[in-house]
Amino acid sequence: MKTHMNFRTRDLDKSVAFYSALLNAKPAKHFPDYALFVTDQPGLELALDLGLQTKAAEGAHYGLVVDQADAVAAQIERLQAAKLPVDIETEQTCCYAVQNKVWATDPDGRRWETYYVLEEGDERDGPETPTCCAASEDAATSSGCC
Repeated sequence: MKTHMNFRTRDLDKSVAFYSALLNAKPAKHFPDYALFVTDQPGLELALDLGLQTKAAEGAHYGLVVDQADAVAAQIERLQAAKLPVDIETEQTCCYAVQNKVWATDPDGRRWETYYVLEEGDERDGPETPTCCAASEDAATSSGCC
């Protein structure tokens, strides 16, 4: 399992340069509007989205990347058993990959996703997720991704 974080940036090139130096790594994916760093030390997936928000924290979310498809189902069961509201997405194209995921929101409104990548892709969003990775005004009810 790796920790996943997604940050918005107003200047993707500057952010890629900064995180390349910070993490001593090059992006595993790099598109004009998106970059993804995957590192083992630390165990991290860091996604950067080009966005024009006035505050960098807007649109940020956190997650856990799992290495087995059934781990998402186990997470759904665990969250539902705890009587927590969840948003479930299956076979959704988001951030240049087809993913299964579950979303939950902590008591302070931070969105957490647990996801498994089914396959890498060439499209940012699928027809079911036209606002992939977009923050809504109500983060507690949004179903952003990445």
